[in-house]
Amino acid sequence: MAKESMKAREVKRQRIVALYAERRKALKEAGDYVGLQKLPRNASPVRLHNRCKITGRPKGYMRFFGVSRINFREMANNGLIPGVTKASW
Repeated sequence: MAKESMKAREVKRQRIVALYAERRKALKEAGDYVGLQKLPRNASPVRLHNRCKITGRPKGYMRFFGVSRINFREMANNGLIPGVTKASW
């Protein structure tokens, strides 16, 4: 499990990116790079990092499901993800 502070920091970044999205878009179209630099650092979407919705794990993240590889495997084995079965040949 990730620390609660790391999860909270990521949520805060997502909120700030959404807040400044329109302003960033307008400044980019105008070519005002000085104005872009005056925005907060966390307003840049590049600073966002995908994390598992359950544990907050930053690595091994599966975008389609929104969880880490470890949680994905547990959920698939328990039949919690519809349409996913373990391969056997």
